[in-house]
Amino acid sequence: MEQLTSSTRLADPPGGTAAQEAKRQGLRRMKLVALSFLLGATVIFLLASWAQSRGWGPWVGYVRAAAEAGMVGALADWFAVTALFRHPLGIKIPHTAIIPSKKDALGSSLGEFVGTNFLSEAVVRDKVRRVDISRRLGAWLSQPDNAERVTSELATVVRGVVTVLRDEDVQAVMEQAVARRIIDRPWGPPLGKLLGRVFADGAHHKLVDLICDRGYEWVRDNHSTMLRVVSDRAPSWSPKFVDEMLADKVYGEVLSFAWAVKTDVNHPMRLALDKFLTEFSQDLQTDPDTMARAEQVKQQVIEHPEVEKLIGSAWSTAKDMLLTAAEDPNSELRKRVREGLVVLGSRLESDDSLRGKVDGWTEGAAAYVVKNYSAEITTIITDTVERWDAEETSRKIELQVGRDLQFIRINGTVVGALAGVVIYTVAQLLF
Repeated sequence: MEQLTSSTRLADPPGGTAAQEAKRQGLRRMKLVALSFLLGATVIFLLASWAQSRGWGPWVGYVRAAAEAGMVGALADWFAVTALFRHPLGIKIPHTAIIPSKKDALGSSLGEFVGTNFLSEAVVRDKVRRVDISRRLGAWLSQPDNAERVTSELATVVRGVVTVLRDEDVQAVMEQAVARRIIDRPWGPPLGKLLGRVFADGAHHKLVDLICDRGYEWVRDNHSTMLRVVSDRAPSWSPKFVDEMLADKVYGEVLSFAWAVKTDVNHPMRLALDKFLTEFSQDLQTDPDTMARAEQVKQQVIEHPEVEKLIGSAWSTAKDMLLTAAEDPNSELRKRVREGLVVLGSRLESDDSLRGKVDGWTEGAAAYVVKNYSAEITTIITDTVERWDAEETSRKIELQVGRDLQFIRINGTVVGALAGVVIYTVAQLLF
């Protein structure tokens, strides 16, 4: 066969050359059978004509009429069947070789037929509804082996997607779509609301307790530091023993104060701290100066090299976590996905309400696709048929249906013979 350029060869169906060869042999056998009927009718016609010329009985006329009509019927149906696929005897008679010459029109008609009768919204909705997808999916997913299979496939998809994505592209998207949106929004009011709820619930008291404990421990363990501070700030003319006495006095007062703050939850220092924190949370929401200073702090934090590095490396960290979890069958992520799929399958089997929702979503999705994209779907048929090589298309179709079409030739011979007998009989009776 010559090299095809604009046309496309039809792929052989599953089964390979063995199945194709079996169909070719079957087609050849049926052609021989149909031809034998034509030859049989021809032989009978010749013998009957000879017998009639020799003066045999009237019955010979009936045989001759039947054979003659059978020949005509066989030839007519041979012409009709052959004209579908090629020009009979190679003669380019009009309206022959229909499939090769009308291939594109047939493809267009087939696409239109499919679009009208199979891709209509009503047909698709009815089919999806009768399939009962949600119940079947639920029964399938509720089996642990099937849930594991779906989990494995999802893990493969995740690995593929994560591997294909370029790190710099994802980081750019994260910075623009996520980080920048967080940075561009004022932090004062939402932070103030959050702190206000925390302070109102008293959740900060444990942090205050920790600070007081550490403050008391620092004062207790740094007696020499306290003495040095007092000595460094004492007048040069002050005697040393006076400085030491004053430093001990100051240290004792500070230690007592730190202990009181540590042990008394209603100490004025703690109450003052609570009041300050509450006022600070309110100022973050209402005071322009406080909000402006919060924005300055935010900018200083964001512009810090370590913070920028953290934002840039967030995707790399998430990527490593995803790949590790996806590759490990015993990871917590895959375990939870498996369990979630099994639970979802059980609910789809038992929960009529959920099943109705899923069926509704499925129907709606299928209807949306055929309503908006049926033309594109049918275009697959028409475009594919247009790319097929005309002659090879004809041979392929003949190979698939030609064996059955040979029965038309056989029936044409038989029916023609019966019709010839009837016509000859009526003629004899009338004339």
